Amino acid sequence: MNWTVATRRDAADAVLTRAPVLPVLAIEHLEDAVPLARALVDGGLPVLEVTLRTAAALPAIAAIAAAVPQARVGAGTVLDADQLDAVARAGGAFAIAPGCTPTLYAAAARSPLPFLPAVASASEIMQGLEQGHRRFKFFPAAAAGGVAALKAFAGPFADVRFCPTGGIDAASARDYLALPNVLTVGGSWMVPAAVLRARDFAQIARLAADCARLRDGG
Repeated sequence: MNWTVATRRDAADAVLTRAPVLPVLAIEHLEDAVPLARALVDGGLPVLEVTLRTAAALPAIAAIAAAVPQARVGAGTVLDADQLDAVARAGGAFAIAPGCTPTLYAAAARSPLPFLPAVASASEIMQGLEQGHRRFKFFPAAAAGGVAALKAFAGPFADVRFCPTGGIDAASARDYLALPNVLTVGGSWMVPAAVLRARDFAQIARLAADCARLRDGG
Protein backbone atom coordinates (compact mmCIF):
# COMPACT_ATOMS: atom_id res chain seq x y z
CA MET A 1 0.00 0.00 0.00
CA ASN A 2 1.35 3.41 -0.99
CA TRP A 3 0.11 5.43 1.96
CA THR A 4 -0.40 9.16 1.55
CA VAL A 5 -2.00 11.59 3.97
CA ALA A 6 -5.26 11.30 2.02
CA THR A 7 -5.26 7.50 1.82
CA ARG A 8 -4.42 7.17 5.51
CA ARG A 9 -7.25 9.53 6.39
CA ASP A 10 -9.76 7.83 4.13
CA ALA A 11 -8.81 4.34 5.30
CA ALA A 12 -9.15 5.39 8.94
CA ASP A 13 -12.45 7.13 8.28
CA ALA A 14 -13.82 3.98 6.65
CA VAL A 15 -13.26 2.25 10.01
CA LEU A 16 -14.16 5.05 12.40
CA THR A 17 -17.34 6.40 10.81
CA ARG A 18 -19.31 3.15 10.57
CA ALA A 19 -20.84 3.48 14.07
CA PRO A 20 -20.71 5.88 17.03
CA VAL A 21 -19.08 3.26 19.27
CA LEU A 22 -16.14 0.94 18.65
CA PRO A 23 -16.36 -2.08 20.99
CA VAL A 24 -13.03 -2.85 22.64
CA LEU A 25 -12.97 -6.58 23.30
CA ALA A 26 -10.64 -8.69 25.44
CA ILE A 27 -11.67 -12.19 24.39
CA GLU A 28 -10.51 -14.88 26.82
CA HIS A 29 -12.29 -17.87 25.27
CA LEU A 30 -12.20 -18.52 21.55
CA GLU A 31 -15.66 -20.07 21.58
CA ASP A 32 -17.10 -16.68 22.57
CA ALA A 33 -15.63 -14.84 19.59
CA VAL A 34 -18.13 -15.54 16.82
CA PRO A 35 -21.36 -15.31 18.86
CA LEU A 36 -20.08 -12.13 20.51
CA ALA A 37 -19.29 -10.58 17.14
CA ARG A 38 -22.69 -11.56 15.78
CA ALA A 39 -24.45 -10.01 18.77
CA LEU A 40 -22.58 -6.74 18.40
CA VAL A 41 -23.17 -6.58 14.65
CA ASP A 42 -26.85 -7.41 15.13
CA GLY A 43 -27.04 -4.54 17.61
CA GLY A 44 -25.61 -2.10 15.09
CA LEU A 45 -21.89 -2.07 15.94
CA PRO A 46 -20.11 -3.62 12.92
CA VAL A 47 -16.54 -2.49 13.69
CA LEU A 48 -14.84 -4.53 16.41
CA GLU A 49 -11.47 -4.07 18.10
CA VAL A 50 -10.06 -7.26 19.62
CA THR A 51 -7.23 -6.35 21.95
CA LEU A 52 -4.03 -8.38 21.82
CA ARG A 53 -4.14 -8.90 25.57
CA THR A 54 -5.15 -12.56 25.57
CA ALA A 55 -3.91 -15.76 24.00
CA ALA A 56 -7.22 -16.08 22.16
CA ALA A 57 -7.00 -12.68 20.46
CA LEU A 58 -5.44 -13.57 17.11
CA PRO A 59 -7.44 -16.80 16.66
CA ALA A 60 -10.56 -14.80 17.58
CA ILE A 61 -9.82 -12.23 14.88
CA ALA A 62 -9.36 -15.01 12.34
CA ALA A 63 -12.58 -16.74 13.41
CA ILE A 64 -14.65 -13.56 13.27
CA ALA A 65 -13.21 -12.54 9.92
CA ALA A 66 -14.14 -15.95 8.49
CA ALA A 67 -17.57 -16.43 10.07
CA VAL A 68 -19.03 -12.92 10.40
CA PRO A 69 -18.58 -11.15 7.07
CA GLN A 70 -20.75 -8.24 8.20
CA ALA A 71 -18.14 -7.39 10.84
CA ARG A 72 -15.01 -5.38 10.27
CA VAL A 73 -12.69 -6.82 12.87
CA GLY A 74 -9.25 -5.52 13.74
CA ALA A 75 -6.78 -5.54 16.58
CA GLY A 76 -6.05 -3.22 19.45
CA THR A 77 -3.08 -3.06 21.84
CA VAL A 78 -0.70 -3.48 18.90
CA LEU A 79 2.73 -2.75 20.36
CA ASP A 80 5.28 -3.67 17.68
CA ALA A 81 5.91 -4.64 14.09
CA ASP A 82 5.64 -8.37 14.74
CA GLN A 83 2.16 -7.96 16.18
CA LEU A 84 1.16 -5.75 13.27
CA ASP A 85 2.24 -8.45 10.83
CA ALA A 86 0.44 -11.12 12.86
CA VAL A 87 -2.81 -9.15 12.72
CA ALA A 88 -2.58 -8.92 8.93
CA ARG A 89 -1.93 -12.67 8.68
CA ALA A 90 -4.94 -13.38 10.90
CA GLY A 91 -7.22 -11.47 8.54
CA GLY A 92 -7.58 -8.34 10.62
CA ALA A 93 -8.98 -5.29 8.84
CA PHE A 94 -7.17 -2.62 10.86
CA ALA A 95 -4.76 -2.14 13.76
CA ILE A 96 -4.84 0.24 16.73
CA ALA A 97 -1.97 1.01 19.10
CA PRO A 98 -2.13 2.41 22.66
CA GLY A 99 0.66 4.86 21.77
CA CYS A 100 3.30 4.84 19.06
CA THR A 101 7.05 4.78 18.46
CA PRO A 102 9.16 5.65 15.41
CA THR A 103 9.68 1.92 14.79
CA LEU A 104 5.97 1.19 14.87
CA TYR A 105 5.18 4.17 12.63
CA ALA A 106 7.71 2.79 10.13
CA ALA A 107 6.16 -0.68 10.28
CA ALA A 108 2.68 0.80 9.77
CA ALA A 109 3.93 2.61 6.67
CA ARG A 110 4.82 -0.80 5.20
CA SER A 111 1.68 -2.59 6.37
CA PRO A 112 -1.44 -3.02 4.23
CA LEU A 113 -3.61 -2.38 7.28
CA PRO A 114 -5.18 0.95 8.20
CA PHE A 115 -3.39 1.94 11.39
CA LEU A 116 -4.58 4.18 14.21
CA PRO A 117 -1.86 5.37 16.61
CA ALA A 118 -2.80 6.70 20.03
CA VAL A 119 -1.90 10.10 21.40
CA ALA A 120 -2.36 11.83 24.74
CA SER A 121 -0.66 15.19 24.16
CA ALA A 122 -0.09 17.95 21.62
CA SER A 123 3.50 16.82 21.06
CA GLU A 124 2.38 13.28 20.25
CA ILE A 125 -0.19 14.61 17.78
CA MET A 126 2.55 16.66 16.10
CA GLN A 127 4.76 13.56 15.84
CA GLY A 128 1.88 11.69 14.23
CA LEU A 129 1.26 14.54 11.81
CA GLU A 130 4.91 14.33 10.74
CA GLN A 131 4.26 10.67 9.89
CA GLY A 132 1.29 11.53 7.69
CA HIS A 133 -1.50 10.66 10.12
CA ARG A 134 -4.61 12.77 10.72
CA ARG A 135 -6.70 10.29 12.70
CA PHE A 136 -5.75 9.17 16.19
CA LYS A 137 -6.94 7.21 19.14
CA PHE A 138 -7.02 9.52 22.19
CA PHE A 139 -5.91 7.32 25.09
CA PRO A 140 -6.36 7.12 28.01
CA ALA A 141 -9.15 9.59 27.31
CA ALA A 142 -10.54 10.27 30.77
CA ALA A 143 -7.13 10.35 32.45
CA ALA A 144 -5.60 12.51 29.70
CA GLY A 145 -8.11 15.35 30.02
CA GLY A 146 -11.25 13.99 28.44
CA VAL A 147 -13.65 16.31 26.65
CA ALA A 148 -11.78 19.43 27.78
CA ALA A 149 -8.53 18.22 26.21
CA LEU A 150 -10.21 17.39 22.92
CA LYS A 151 -11.83 20.83 22.83
CA ALA A 152 -8.39 22.37 23.35
CA PHE A 153 -6.86 20.25 20.57
CA ALA A 154 -9.51 21.46 18.09
CA GLY A 155 -7.89 24.88 17.72
CA PRO A 156 -4.31 24.03 16.72
CA PHE A 157 -5.22 20.71 15.07
CA ALA A 158 -8.28 21.66 13.03
CA ASP A 159 -8.04 18.79 10.54
CA VAL A 160 -7.38 16.06 13.12
CA ARG A 161 -10.11 13.67 14.28
CA PHE A 162 -10.11 11.30 17.22
CA CYS A 163 -11.43 8.06 18.65
CA PRO A 164 -11.26 8.61 22.41
CA THR A 165 -10.92 5.43 24.46
CA GLY A 166 -10.29 4.76 28.12
CA GLY A 167 -12.62 5.45 31.02
CA ILE A 168 -15.64 6.08 28.77
CA ASP A 169 -19.09 4.71 29.54
CA ALA A 170 -22.58 5.12 28.10
CA ALA A 171 -23.18 8.39 29.95
CA SER A 172 -19.90 10.12 29.11
CA ALA A 173 -19.87 8.83 25.51
CA ARG A 174 -22.55 11.36 24.59
CA ASP A 175 -20.33 14.26 25.65
CA TYR A 176 -17.44 13.01 23.52
CA LEU A 177 -19.65 12.32 20.50
CA ALA A 178 -20.99 15.87 20.63
CA LEU A 179 -17.51 17.19 19.75
CA PRO A 180 -16.90 17.92 16.06
CA ASN A 181 -13.40 16.39 16.19
CA VAL A 182 -14.63 13.03 17.52
CA LEU A 183 -15.59 10.40 14.94
CA THR A 184 -16.42 7.55 17.32
CA VAL A 185 -15.64 6.45 20.87
CA GLY A 186 -14.14 3.18 22.05
CA GLY A 187 -15.21 1.21 25.08
CA SER A 188 -16.27 -2.11 26.52
CA TRP A 189 -19.32 -1.22 28.60
CA MET A 190 -21.66 -2.97 26.13
CA VAL A 191 -19.97 -6.29 26.99
CA PRO A 192 -20.19 -6.52 30.80
CA ALA A 193 -17.97 -9.29 32.14
CA ALA A 194 -20.79 -11.05 33.99
CA VAL A 195 -23.04 -10.96 30.93
CA LEU A 196 -20.30 -12.41 28.74
CA ARG A 197 -19.55 -15.14 31.29
CA ALA A 198 -23.24 -16.05 31.19
CA ARG A 199 -23.04 -16.04 27.38
CA ASP A 200 -26.13 -13.84 27.30
CA PHE A 201 -25.53 -12.62 23.78
CA ALA A 202 -29.10 -11.34 23.44
CA GLN A 203 -28.41 -8.87 26.24
CA ILE A 204 -25.14 -7.82 24.59
CA ALA A 205 -27.06 -7.19 21.35
CA ARG A 206 -29.50 -4.98 23.27
CA LEU A 207 -26.67 -3.01 24.86
CA ALA A 208 -25.02 -2.65 21.45
CA ALA A 209 -28.26 -1.28 20.03
CA ASP A 210 -28.28 1.36 22.77
CA CYS A 211 -24.74 2.32 21.73
CA ALA A 212 -25.69 2.51 18.07
CA ARG A 213 -28.29 5.16 18.93
CA LEU A 214 -25.96 7.35 21.00
CA ARG A 215 -25.10 9.88 18.33
CA ASP A 216 -28.82 10.38 17.71
CA GLY A 217 -29.37 11.07 21.39
CA GLY A 218 -30.68 7.59 22.11
